[in-house]
Amino acid sequence: MAAGETTQLYAKVSSKLRGRSTPSLLDPLLAMGFPAHTALKALAATGRKTAEEAADWLHCHRDDPSLDDPIPQEYALFLCPTGALLERLQEFWRESRRQCAKNRAHEVFPHVTLCDFFTCEDQKVESLYEALKRAGDRALGAFPQAVPLVLHSSISYLGFFLSGSPADVIREFAVTFAAEASVLAGRQARPAGNKGPVTGHVGRNLRLSNLTRPPRRAAASLRNHRLGKKYCAVKPCTKQLHLTLAHKFYPHHQRTLEQLARAIHPGHACQWTAALYSRDMRFVHYQTLRALFQYKPQNADELPLSPGDYVFVDPSQQEEASEGWVIGLSQRTGRRGFLPENYTDRASEADTWVKHRTYTFSLAADLNSRKDGDGGSRQNVEFPPPQTPRSFSSIQDLQATVARRSVLVVRHGERVDQVFGKSWLQQCSTPDGRYYRPDLNFPRSLPWRGCGLKGFESDPPLSCCGEFQSRAAGAALLDSGVRVTSVFASPALRCVQTAKLLLEELKLEKKIKIRVEPGIFEWTKWEAGKTTPALMSPEELKEANFPVDTDYRPAFPLSCLLPAESYGEYVDRCTASMSRIVDTCPQDTGVILLVSHGSALDSCTRPLLGLPPRDCGDFAQLVRKIPSLGMCFCEENREEGKWELANPPVKTLTHGCNPAFSWRSWLLGN
Repeated sequence: MAAGETTQLYAKVSSKLRGRSTPSLLDPLLAMGFPAHTALKALAATGRKTAEEAADWLHCHRDDPSLDDPIPQEYALFLCPTGALLERLQEFWRESRRQCAKNRAHEVFPHVTLCDFFTCEDQKVESLYEALKRAGDRALGAFPQAVPLVLHSSISYLGFFLSGSPADVIREFAVTFAAEASVLAGRQARPAGNKGPVTGHVGRNLRLSNLTRPPRRAAASLRNHRLGKKYCAVKPCTKQLHLTLAHKFYPHHQRTLEQLARAIHPGHACQWTAALYSRDMRFVHYQTLRALFQYKPQNADELPLSPGDYVFVDPSQQEEASEGWVIGLSQRTGRRGFLPENYTDRASEADTWVKHRTYTFSLAADLNSRKDGDGGSRQNVEFPPPQTPRSFSSIQDLQATVARRSVLVVRHGERVDQVFGKSWLQQCSTPDGRYYRPDLNFPRSLPWRGCGLKGFESDPPLSCCGEFQSRAAGAALLDSGVRVTSVFASPALRCVQTAKLLLEELKLEKKIKIRVEPGIFEWTKWEAGKTTPALMSPEELKEANFPVDTDYRPAFPLSCLLPAESYGEYVDRCTASMSRIVDTCPQDTGVILLVSHGSALDSCTRPLLGLPPRDCGDFAQLVRKIPSLGMCFCEENREEGKWELANPPVKTLTHGCNPAFSWRSWLLGN
């Protein structure tokens, strides 16, 4: 479908809307020169609040390649609590996340789903508002003054069930809305056999980027739209209505979550509100990131960021991204590009949803006749920052702490290929195979290894900045007063280099030798190639003047590393290695220093803390955000027979980007 055909498709819509007696939000946008179909799309994407907000959306999306694609929004109807009950639920959200980590319930605000997500054409969104008003008016007189909530718990679910006749009234309200919306928004049965591929101009546009390709449901909607088959199939939730508190959590957290849930009294005063939300169907299964800082692109394929921007990221489409970067699509602009992941934080799924209209029912009575505030509506309660692990207030406190056994896991410094890319070795090699330094951030020299320069291709060294980072962290550890008693390092050259520099700054290079432990090597699935990297042996490292312990017998020999191992195999390897490392130092009352990869901060500490492995997708997302010399600190509580997290003894090192500069290009270009 060409752009001209798309405009014709909406011609009748615009004339119909202009013919209404009430002022239309569409008129100002058409007067500004925006096509009807993009103006309607902007109104739907912003909740049809004001023409100014829609115009701003269109201005930001002027370079959006999908602007002309008639992809409708998805809509859902929720019943949301307000007042004192909402405050208690938000307190549960905060405490459950702090004590038991994030689970699926944290992705969305407290709610009862009345109608699950459905599609509606942009020009018919106002019909949904009318359906909500009609259904609300019809249910208003019968809506219960109090909604009984019964706590239900299972191995992976915790929530309140709505029971009795009040639940029947709410269920009937959902059925009425679904029926009204289906009629007013153009109900028509979904045609059979609509599962074929999308063809034509729209389909080709969507294939330009995997990041903007709609799921099968969106493709079917597009095909029906092109064929003129317009429908709005709204399905009400007629089964057990529920308000989810926790979902898909670790089984050992169930008891804690139940204790927190019992502190919520269902009888708290509550004003229930039916709210209509929308979302972009293309990014339902994507991860959502929130920009923390402003970022100005250094290259044409990078994405500009402003604080508060949301970016959609497909974890399965990150092959082109180098370490520390991701490929994403900006919700604010619709543009696709690379962005630095450490400029962002993980956002919740519902953060990008748009609220359209609400219908508020009467204030429900307090079942327990308790005075829990004014019972007013406080939708946007700010969460106070979660409590952090205890920190050290003085060197004396720190020294008292490290009298116990502790483990400090440190990620290596900046690696040279992280800055200069996969072709870094070609940039610093002469035709006769000798190393030279083309940039000040290349290392001054490379250690000797038997296989020559070729061996560094899969086992890169630290950059010059990486060496500086390591020395700065080592000096800070010395100033903090920690007492390092043993050092273990991954066999990767960058890790052994980092461990050596840390020991030198700690003034321990002649007292402690580095124990090379292949068991804490990187997840081999993330290593390039189908074979394990050609790593230097302890003997080669010693010959290259690294203070390694050649008598140490590792828990996991280098020859046992499997290429492209599964996530489960990797986790098992780290668990076994950590058990062996801790057993190797049973009497050491001090800090066991582990220098490894970003992944080790999670995979090597969770076994100590008694936590199960993290979900593989969450693990990959977490690891990409760990900076050079990132640290994780665990200490043994022998009185209670467990390990606990504590703040690392030193602060992190933060610095900005310093791109390459050519004075010749700059001079000629200006």
